[in-house]
Amino acid sequence: MTDLNSLLDRLKARQRDVIMQASKQDMLPPDGMLRQIAELENAIAAAEAVGEEEADRDV
Repeated sequence: MTDLNSLLDRLKARQRDVIMQASKQDMLPPDGMLRQIAELENAIAAAEAVGEEEADRDV
């Protein structure tokens, strides 16, 4: 589970970096940046779901 937690930390950090970068612009972020944020959110949700499945298996 340590590998999964490490992956989650990296995904969340990258998403935060992209969001912070987007916040510095005076206009809406470009579509590519919004897409990247959304894709990272999907990857985070998937990793969390796998973590929950693994936790349920250990019970």
